[in-house]
Amino acid sequence: MQDDPHYVKRKITPGILDVHPTEKALVVNYEVEASILGEDGGSMLGERKECQKIIRVKSLSPTTDVAALAKKVVEECKLIPASYLPHVEQLLYYLQNRKSSPVEGRAGEKKEKRVAKPKELAPFEGMELNEEASITKVEEYVELLYEGIPEKIRGSALILQLARNPDNLEELMRNEAALGALARVLREDWKQSVDLASIIIYIFFCFSSFSQFHGVVCHYKVGALCMSVVEHELKRHDVWKEELRKKNKACETSPENGSLRRDQDKAMRKYQSLLAKQEQLLRVSLYLLLNLAEDTRTELKMRNKNIVGLLVKVLDREDEELLVLVVSFLKKLSIFLENKNDMAELDTVEKLSRLVPCDHEDLLNLALRLLLNLSFDSGLRAKMVEVGLLPKLTALLGDENNKQVAMRILYHISMDDRFKVMFVYTDCIPQLMQMLYDHGEEASDMELVSVGINLAANKRNAQLMCEGSGLKMLMKRALKMKDCLLMKMIRNISQHDGPTKTLFIEYVGDLAAEIREEEEEEWVLECLGTLANLTIPDLDWELVLKEYNLVPYLKDRLKPDSAEDDLILEVVIMIGTVSMDDACAAMLAKSGIIPALIELLNAQQEDDEFVCQIVYVFYQMVFHQATRDVIIKDTQAPAYLIDLMQDKNAEIRKVCDNTLDIIAEYDEEWGRKIQSEKFRFHNNQWLDMVESRQVDECEPYLYDNDTERTDLFYSTDGITPGDGSVSPDFYGGFHRSNGDLYLGNGDPPDVFDQTTSSPGRPVTAYGFRPDEQPFYSYS
Repeated sequence: MQDDPHYVKRKITPGILDVHPTEKALVVNYEVEASILGEDGGSMLGERKECQKIIRVKSLSPTTDVAALAKKVVEECKLIPASYLPHVEQLLYYLQNRKSSPVEGRAGEKKEKRVAKPKELAPFEGMELNEEASITKVEEYVELLYEGIPEKIRGSALILQLARNPDNLEELMRNEAALGALARVLREDWKQSVDLASIIIYIFFCFSSFSQFHGVVCHYKVGALCMSVVEHELKRHDVWKEELRKKNKACETSPENGSLRRDQDKAMRKYQSLLAKQEQLLRVSLYLLLNLAEDTRTELKMRNKNIVGLLVKVLDREDEELLVLVVSFLKKLSIFLENKNDMAELDTVEKLSRLVPCDHEDLLNLALRLLLNLSFDSGLRAKMVEVGLLPKLTALLGDENNKQVAMRILYHISMDDRFKVMFVYTDCIPQLMQMLYDHGEEASDMELVSVGINLAANKRNAQLMCEGSGLKMLMKRALKMKDCLLMKMIRNISQHDGPTKTLFIEYVGDLAAEIREEEEEEWVLECLGTLANLTIPDLDWELVLKEYNLVPYLKDRLKPDSAEDDLILEVVIMIGTVSMDDACAAMLAKSGIIPALIELLNAQQEDDEFVCQIVYVFYQMVFHQATRDVIIKDTQAPAYLIDLMQDKNAEIRKVCDNTLDIIAEYDEEWGRKIQSEKFRFHNNQWLDMVESRQVDECEPYLYDNDTERTDLFYSTDGITPGDGSVSPDFYGGFHRSNGDLYLGNGDPPDVFDQTTSSPGRPVTAYGFRPDEQPFYSYS
């Protein structure tokens, strides 16, 4: 027949030539076009396919002759045309000079140490064969999978040889018979032979190393099978350990029994042999699962099958390479909240603590990075301190490779006030101070100073920082480099009362000199905050304000929107600090700062911190005669304080009450107003009730019917019973404290109870005629 196929024509078209992203290799892209021709030479059927070949040049080194190597590559690889020689040479030159470590970031940034990863799997013991596999004999190897266990091990091992070469994976993937047979044998026989299971899982692991082959692994449900394998092997291990424990116990009870001793030795050797093979199987199974977990949907399926619990259980093992893999897997999982919570329930931190420190560099680095992820949880931070990780992490500050990760974990721990004091019992603070000193002219590491800022909030830590010439070193560095973070650390140190605060006296001038318009607001904020903390009685604030001309700066910054709110707040706090001095308070009052504070109070009335600090300034100023008169007579500050007396914030009410008490003591007119408002504040519910009712002049009581009437009637002279007599014990039950009338003994309550008049409780259900005054009032 004329249309019968005569022969196949194959055409190869070279494509893009590039370098491999991670290996020393060239990637050759090409296109294959196959056409089936008839007898007359016409094309009957055609197919076009894009392919890729990887040419590894492992011998490439800094001394390699790149030109000669390029020529050799072009000669031996028929897929690269001779015209590509200059391009090949250029790519090889690039590979020769490409660094294996991450490239340098932006200017000034430091390169981080490469994150440790599990090592590539090498052939396990029992997998190597003396014969060499051939891709053309795959069908023969598949036939062996239908024989006994030894033949299945041999056949799968030969296929593994082929699978370990990435160039063969695509062809193996197309051999559905081979992959189907392997999956079937694994599913049916994995419990019978650990070696067989390890080899077949290793074959699928080779596919899982490339994302484009994940579909193949999932199609044969190898991931789910690996989960079952891991779970089963961990249970077997528990059984082995229990049997070994029983033999050891029997040997201990009869130490002279030679037979028991031999059984124990035999059992130990068997256990170690089984353990070695089992850990090979666990390693390849978990590595395959780690590769598949690249897809978050697959990872979620693993979590539903308790992958976290299985991994945490493996943390008890001693094999370092297996532990590297497990910790890597846990670190990947820990970025999700649900997985982190699972780890918290399984005492993961306690199991990791034994790995810090350890001799295996990659394992230590991975364990620290996993702990860093977990340290974002406050409960797990507490667990880290509980299991004794704090001194271990402090000791790692001297390890250049792990210093940065350890510092970040310490930063998270130092955020909790309950743990700050525990740093006193480690070498952390002396090391931090030494590291700051060693930076010399360089800018300090952010993590380093951040830990210092947190720790300085504790009084004992601050004292340790100031020992020797510590404070002098910090001040010198901060002022020289205008380091805002370092000044924030100094500011935290300055807040503690006692000998620490007095050390700052010699630096007051240096700090005051930085309070200028020309400086950055953030820098001025820290310097001003440090000065505001120095509530030292012997400090001559008047001299400081005059010498550095600070009053105009402080007044200008009180204007709303003149600067950031944080800076304005620090200005208010500073004014409160210097107002403790008589002369300073008078100077500030004369400069017009009090009206500026009232204006600021109006603008920031919704901000409790602003309100509290401004009221505190008024509280300080009413102590001094000069400023007291200004506040009382020339401003409406007392009226504002009366309004704030009923504020929701307890601290604001407390400061207002104290300030108003002082004002009432020195000014009668304001005293009467304040007493009246306090009466109204304490009895506001009852007063509202009285004002809302129609009170009959003839019956000035608060009862609706005769059954509720009391024997007490009200008159302008006081209270008299219905018969006109007064019991001498009646007045004995009343006491007066701060203007509040109450019954019985004990302390007067803050607010009158509206419903009871029993002994020991306040009496508030009193009424009076509209034209009369209440029979009791503040005096």
